[in-house]
Amino acid sequence: MQASELQRAVAAARSIAASVDLTVDDAVVLQDSNKLTLRLLPCDVLARVAPAANHVAQTEIELAQRLTESGSPVAALEPRVDPRVYERDGFVVTLWTYYESATPREVSPADYADALGRLHAGMRNLDVPTPHFTDRVEQAQQLVASRDRTPALADADRELLGNTLRSLRRVIGRRDGPEQLLHGEPHPGNVLTTRNGLLFIDLETCCRGPVEFDLAHAPEEVGEHYPGVDQGLLRECRILVLAMITTWRWDRDDQLPNGRRLGTEWLSQIRAALDRDGLDIRS
Repeated sequence: MQASELQRAVAAARSIAASVDLTVDDAVVLQDSNKLTLRLLPCDVLARVAPAANHVAQTEIELAQRLTESGSPVAALEPRVDPRVYERDGFVVTLWTYYESATPREVSPADYADALGRLHAGMRNLDVPTPHFTDRVEQAQQLVASRDRTPALADADRELLGNTLRSLRRVIGRRDGPEQLLHGEPHPGNVLTTRNGLLFIDLETCCRGPVEFDLAHAPEEVGEHYPGVDQGLLRECRILVLAMITTWRWDRDDQLPNGRRLGTEWLSQIRAALDRDGLDIRS
């Protein structure tokens, strides 16, 4: 966030916390990207703050509640306040339990796969309206097609991303395998190592699709420990996900630190992966 916006967001979170009788003398910024994540002290609550426009915080809260009740490995909402979305000064704020990081921070692929499998098991019991993973692919395709939104993307790279997204979306869709509710982005940045074990956060990206789409966000070794994986589908999903996250890095509004450098590196990785797997994306 811009400095002025960040100050307003922090003030909104502190004001909301005070309004529900939480004591806040300090707010420590843990993450500043499309959302602001704060640790509020001394009440020790985690606050997630986002612009009010186009948010899906209510869906995230409902999913977190139901998954927590079923014993799924997800971060819990703050139990001292009502589980709802709070709004203040153009921001939406949700309040969560703060978890101290446990040691060691290194997560074994087997533990990662086990936690993701338990999350998927809990999600299979939920019937909630969520987008299909192809809807998210389409968002990336629209971004690639818009020169106004991706002005720095070279023509050859734009063609590469557009063809990769279109081709793999079609190829994966033709497989017609089992689908279910997914986390959507269970990458290491959305996994907490806590005394309660591994917990997944950031449920706003939930969608429906094959479990391989979720596994494509995790380190490669995780897929070797997840039972029943279609390894061919997982390879295709990995390239598709790489094309999607590369596309986000070329968005003129992208705020990820070093995002443009990563976008450049990932374009090279996409070309290498397509060559390695012998995938023809030109048709």
